[in-house]
Amino acid sequence: MTKTESTAWHQDIAHVVHPYSNLDAHSTLGPTVIARGDGCYVYDEHGKRYIEGMSGLWCASLGFSEKRLVDAATKQLNTLPYYHLFSHRSHPPGIALAQALTAVAPEGLNHVLFSSSGSEANDAAVKLIWYYNNLLGRPQKKKIISRLHGYHGVTVASGSLTGLAHVHRDFDLPLPRVLHTDCPSHYHFGLPGESEPAFTQRITDNLEQLILKEGPETVAAFIAEPVSGAGGVIVPPAGYFERVQAILKKYDILFIVDEVITGFGRTGRMFGCETYGLQPDMMTVAKGLSGAYQPISGLLLTDAIHDTLRAGSRKHGAFAHGLTYAAHPVAAAVALETLHIYRDRDIVGHVREVAPYFLEKLDALADHPLVGQVRGVGLIAAVEITADKAARKPFEPTAGMGAWIQNRTMEYGVIVRTIAHCVALCPPLISERQHIDELFGGLSRALDDALVHVRANK
Repeated sequence: MTKTESTAWHQDIAHVVHPYSNLDAHSTLGPTVIARGDGCYVYDEHGKRYIEGMSGLWCASLGFSEKRLVDAATKQLNTLPYYHLFSHRSHPPGIALAQALTAVAPEGLNHVLFSSSGSEANDAAVKLIWYYNNLLGRPQKKKIISRLHGYHGVTVASGSLTGLAHVHRDFDLPLPRVLHTDCPSHYHFGLPGESEPAFTQRITDNLEQLILKEGPETVAAFIAEPVSGAGGVIVPPAGYFERVQAILKKYDILFIVDEVITGFGRTGRMFGCETYGLQPDMMTVAKGLSGAYQPISGLLLTDAIHDTLRAGSRKHGAFAHGLTYAAHPVAAAVALETLHIYRDRDIVGHVREVAPYFLEKLDALADHPLVGQVRGVGLIAAVEITADKAARKPFEPTAGMGAWIQNRTMEYGVIVRTIAHCVALCPPLISERQHIDELFGGLSRALDDALVHVRANK
């Protein structure tokens, strides 16, 4: 048995089904088994240290060894390890979390429906919007518009909202009531010679034309991330959301803002809504809500939507929706303590302090021969990888360049994630300058190696 082929390595291959992994290749490649974490670092089972440049999956905002969160979980496990919210039951951590979350949320979002993942929260948003319009006597107003290259999860409804072909292929998605409009990436989808303002005008006009084509009386909601994460860290162009919100208001269409990745300081504000001036009717949160120490998510609602749900109970009785682990007391206690840490340590202020250095190091990669574009805000970014920089032409998928760069970066002790044709970066919010130096140092070395590899294989 070699160093990499531990007992855990073999057991993983035999029994674990890996999300977003090549299941056929996994039997040969096997897993990288991460055994422990400390601050911004994780360690594999052989003791090798990596700086976690993706916060796990965009989520470990406070790193991997926050004792206050461990203590919060332990205390709650010793007090009330489980209870539910069904049939008018409740528990102190769930109540306290709902109060604390709505207190920091954008104005008007005063109610929260808890679940366990971002996918579930977005799934619930779709279901509640259908219920809401039925209660208002608008049974035709059910279509949801999402965006190409947006990411909202992988359940049947949230996977339909996700605008990525590989999430749909052979899964019989998207659902018929889900539509997709343009991705707001001028770099990828701007026409030759088209300015960014003209691009913004064109794609928002396309959104309005889609609504008119479908019939505004049939379109219920529009969903968007402030910054599209898993679709390639797409930062919206100036004026985009201003025009989108005007169109939604014009046609009485609800706005769902997916803050699963961007919430809790990632963009330099508590929420991406603040960064981009968004006024949601619904907002979904997860990931940073608990710093990823426990699975928990929330769907926040306005008074108007909640009042309609109450009217539904006057018609039907019990609100017939809920999950066993919604606001699980341990998860709620950890999430509450996470919000307290954000406040006590001014984590959002820290992000604003280090973000300029992070973006400066990002910008330094723009001149690399393999880099077509760099983009980012706060502590989230992407490096676009191109085979032809001038033509903005990516490498063919068969070249496997993304995986090559990701793997080489890991050899240098840095974890990043390749998405389509870009390398995504999303370090813990507690990152200091030395962590940012390590992150970009490893990535820069990997890009240089990739250039040598490309030239050697021409």
